[in-house]
Amino acid sequence: QAPESFPPLRNEAAVRVLRGRMKGIQGHCNSCYMDAALFSLFSCTSVLDSMLFKPFPPCDRNVQSILRDEIVHPLRMTGFVRAGSVMHLREQLTDKGPCSSFTNAEKDPEEFLNLIMHQILGIEPLLRLQSGGQEQDCYCYQIFMDKQEDLVVPDVQQLVEHSFLSSELKLVEIPSCFIIQMPRFGKEYKMFSKIIPSLELDITDLLLDSPRECCLCGDVATLECS
Repeated sequence: QAPESFPPLRNEAAVRVLRGRMKGIQGHCNSCYMDAALFSLFSCTSVLDSMLFKPFPPCDRNVQSILRDEIVHPLRMTGFVRAGSVMHLREQLTDKGPCSSFTNAEKDPEEFLNLIMHQILGIEPLLRLQSGGQEQDCYCYQIFMDKQEDLVVPDVQQLVEHSFLSSELKLVEIPSCFIIQMPRFGKEYKMFSKIIPSLELDITDLLLDSPRECCLCGDVATLECS
């Protein structure tokens, strides 16, 4: 029985609990997309803990209890989640979602997040983006960009900035949670061999109508040049 609250792992505790063999979320039957997403969202941050405790309709509480008691709680307590627990969640998603292959096929993380956050738990969109004067709401942002020869080993800050610039995107407001999916790669092709995690993101230049400093005179800028 899981306690009412179990805080995310931080600093030395995160290293002690999560490092070593048989740590993390055990993979099974193309579950890597979901394992990586769940680990990123819950192991060391509480920003989405409303998904674990917010009252939902009775028909959706089974998904919530599996996520909370069988995945997040053991991950934060022992640093390990067995594959059967993730499969239990996948079975519930298959029953509730429009797709019948959540238990065996590899999916895009965005498809998983949209299903569990929007269709099942009914969470408000986390991001508001604007492109070409049109606004769109979403739960995560996937980095799309052409190969950049000058970016050999980029960090997340560089990738986000390049992606927003090439797609002519702006954040309408500061997001409560900024979930970013790295560039796609597979066995045959990897855009980058390594990506350095940015421990902080500066989104000043990504915000719509945000007051910013002129790079020449230091006053408040009135024009923006890509």
